[in-house]
Amino acid sequence: MELHYRTIGEGSPLLILHGLFGYSDNWQTLGKYYAEHFKVYLIDQRNHGRSPHTPDFSYQHMSDDLREFIDQHQIQDAAILGHSMGGKVAMNFALQHPDKLSKLLVADIAPKAYPPHHDDILEGFHSIDLESLESRQDADDQLAQKVPDFGTRQFLLKNLYRTEDNKFAWRLNLESIEANLDSILGNIESDTPFTKPTLFLRGGNSRYIKPEQDTEQIKRLFPNAEIQTIENAGHWLHAEQPQEFFKLSMAFLQG
Repeated sequence: MELHYRTIGEGSPLLILHGLFGYSDNWQTLGKYYAEHFKVYLIDQRNHGRSPHTPDFSYQHMSDDLREFIDQHQIQDAAILGHSMGGKVAMNFALQHPDKLSKLLVADIAPKAYPPHHDDILEGFHSIDLESLESRQDADDQLAQKVPDFGTRQFLLKNLYRTEDNKFAWRLNLESIEANLDSILGNIESDTPFTKPTLFLRGGNSRYIKPEQDTEQIKRLFPNAEIQTIENAGHWLHAEQPQEFFKLSMAFLQG
């Protein structure tokens, strides 16, 4: 699959994988900072952004996409940074292809399975009548009935765009995401651990990584992993505390 991507900067390769309902633009600001030290690849994963839409949507499919991308662009010894769903893709890829990367950085996700928790977001997407929209404000007003948090709405509405005939449409493949959500909420497993340097960054206000519960599973799969906490940050820790996220991630990537 030909994934859409952009590159910024020069140097050792750093691949960045966005989370569910996101796309590469979410990492554009931090990507520019990383680009002062690395050649940064901002990648849209399948069914997101400008990459192809397909009914096949799983961590195995996305890991295969990443392997194909790395081989196609002849990338060697990359560091891979993944947030949320992108973190699980990065974990799965590292466990299956440890020779293809040098370091793994996972942002606010554990390799465990999660219970369903996206109902309000999916209901919000479905509540928006694309045909009747006249402006992005109309979309925000409709989405607010299901998703009251302004920041979350702004994140989701980045997926809204105007087509060539000036109609509104989603860059997301909502149908495929919804059909395969159980798989995306599933765990990452392997009989062989990834032994290269690994860093898990978690938001202090987030419940996605609970050190007292998740450290054992993380260490079993990633025995050389560190878990660090960014205080006053939730699940979107890179957007809420970008300076601290950049500082900790750079110390790891350059260490």
